[in-house]
Amino acid sequence: MRELAFAYADIADVPVLALRWGDVVLDRTNGRWRELLNLARLLLGERFQTTSAGGSEGFSLLFEMNMLFEEYIARSLKRALAGTDLRVISQGGRLYCLETVDRRQVFQTRPDILIKRGDTVVQVIDTKWKRVAAKIDDPKRGVSQTDVYQMMTYGRLYQCSKLTLVYPHHHGVGCEEGMIGNYAINSSEDRLELFSIDVARGDDVQARLSRACRSGSKALADRSVG
Repeated sequence: MRELAFAYADIADVPVLALRWGDVVLDRTNGRWRELLNLARLLLGERFQTTSAGGSEGFSLLFEMNMLFEEYIARSLKRALAGTDLRVISQGGRLYCLETVDRRQVFQTRPDILIKRGDTVVQVIDTKWKRVAAKIDDPKRGVSQTDVYQMMTYGRLYQCSKLTLVYPHHHGVGCEEGMIGNYAINSSEDRLELFSIDVARGDDVQARLSRACRSGSKALADRSVG
């Protein structure tokens, strides 16, 4: 809408009460505007939709939050790490878990985000649009066992010891956003980190996210809960 605003720069504003709804005639030549007109009348008439029963038509706009959260994190990380020796690969990797007796590859993996230095994967990140719990309420923080198994598989396949699950932050986590969990994976040198980011805050999101890609800092060690 902002991109199209220039086309209406020379058109004067009209008070809502002065809009001539009755003069609009819809026929087969302009019938495709019917739903948009109804939406305009809904919004400009200061009406609203409810979940109660009724015969009037309404409008809805739905987003696949898992995909939206993943894309938001990936794009923000690309901007945050621009100019460094690290690259962000979205939906990359695509290595297979198993091989059949006739050498066919099966069960392909596709991590949400790979952080690479040259050709080496230095971190695997998976985003989860899930409500992580406070440690006092759940020692596992509400992390799915399936998600843990998935990350352990990524560590083995991509030969990467730094594995990170990123969750949306909320007040119920019981701490500030950032590193909320740091666990050693038994029988290996791999570590699984839990990281939260407050998507309601738009300030300095790139710098805040880049903390998830820093290894060995004292600040992260101090906040370790594993």
